[in-house]
Amino acid sequence: MKTALILLATGFEETEAVTIIDVLRRGNVEVISASIGGRLVHGAHAIEVMADTVLDDVRERLFDAVILPGGMGGTENLLASGDVRALLKKHADQGSIVSAICAAPLVLEKAGLLAGRTATIYPGLEDKLLTLARLSADMVVGDGNIITSRGPGTAMEFALHLLERLAGKGMADQVAEGLLYQHN
Repeated sequence: MKTALILLATGFEETEAVTIIDVLRRGNVEVISASIGGRLVHGAHAIEVMADTVLDDVRERLFDAVILPGGMGGTENLLASGDVRALLKKHADQGSIVSAICAAPLVLEKAGLLAGRTATIYPGLEDKLLTLARLSADMVVGDGNIITSRGPGTAMEFALHLLERLAGKGMADQVAEGLLYQHN
């Protein structure tokens, strides 16, 4: 069974996080949500989520994918964490999928993972990607083991893209069909 770690920080975008967790679990991916603070995490729109664990308890484990939901507040909290950057670098170096949606590609940039890559980000934040990343306006952009997406409205396509990479196109198509979603 493939494994995915989704990092939650205060101010995360709830639509993105819950959509990703739900779609991956429907596709038989073991998803662990980990908070960079306490287990009860407050989202950007006053929705509280109980994370499965905290980052400290899974930092040594290697996952097939690490996923960062956006939300500006959540992104700022992830940006402030050296532990998050170290975790992202470790997983990228091991060939795991490292992914971010909405504003969270800024965290990948700060971790030094976007130089020379094609990526996307929430509209209006493009000038904040200070590396030599090639910017795209596509909903979901995969460049090797780095996957980025634009925002809440692209969360389903992003989640299905991740599922396809982790469990195959057949599983992604099956989950999309069950959700009545037209997957690309």
